[in-house]
Amino acid sequence: MRKTSAVLATLSLAVLTLTGCAAGPTFAGEVCDRTSHAGSVEDSVTVEGDLGEAPDVTVYTPVKTDETAFADIITGEGETLTSTVQPMVLDIAFYGGESGEKLYESEYNGDTSRVHNISYWAQRSPGLESVLECATGGSRVVAVLTPEDFGEANVEAFGLAKDENIVAVVDVLDVYLAHAEGASQFNDARGLPTVVRAPDGTPGVIIPDSAAPESAVTQTLIKGDGAKVEKESTIVTNIMALGWDDKTVTSSTWGAEPNIGPAAKELVGATVGSQLLVVVPAADGNPATVIVVDILGIVPVPEQ
Repeated sequence: MRKTSAVLATLSLAVLTLTGCAAGPTFAGEVCDRTSHAGSVEDSVTVEGDLGEAPDVTVYTPVKTDETAFADIITGEGETLTSTVQPMVLDIAFYGGESGEKLYESEYNGDTSRVHNISYWAQRSPGLESVLECATGGSRVVAVLTPEDFGEANVEAFGLAKDENIVAVVDVLDVYLAHAEGASQFNDARGLPTVVRAPDGTPGVIIPDSAAPESAVTQTLIKGDGAKVEKESTIVTNIMALGWDDKTVTSSTWGAEPNIGPAAKELVGATVGSQLLVVVPAADGNPATVIVVDILGIVPVPEQ
């Protein structure tokens, strides 16, 4: 069993090393390139105002295009969106391509706890997936969507013509890590689960056949170099929980929306980018549980 664990740990390190050697950000296996989709977007609209504030938009109607196009009019220096489930915060406004009138505008209230992902927004407007692929935190994106990419239900709800294009202004306020990133840590405790990781960071957990520990255990598997989690922090995490005895996953945010909430005591003092293994012993009729936590970010405290 110890030999197997050693091999799995070696494979885990190899995966992390290969991932870290990539030439640049990728999305769905393709190298990120946001310069080839602009078309004539910037000739169709002007946008004024600061990032995160409701934009002052002028649409030069009518806007016509046969395929969705976009351009970054502000390119941020934050994290890059490399998957459809990576946590992010955005504000967005839509305008009719025929009238230039505003159709919808999000809050623009500075609340960065409104954490979602590309999949969430693509369910509401399918074309936003391609518009947001490889975008960086701090960017402002202008897009012209086809009615199909805006969404049939949206076209009907806003009373648009079936062939009417839609202009979108998207402020990508923040992008959180897609998974833990940092230095792998050596842990010599025996009888604890082993964690391996897929290239996208999804953990796989091998639980030993031995009995679970009788007291709580917390191990740092990857140590990130980001900000330190404080007692009062609100954090963004990916979490996977498994039963020790049956070795089955009981809950997971991987492939779904991330978890946002107050920092558990086991995470206080850890840094953003870290991955922790927590073993909670059986108590009060509840079985022992194994929890793997990736700390993806800390939600900024709103300015007063």
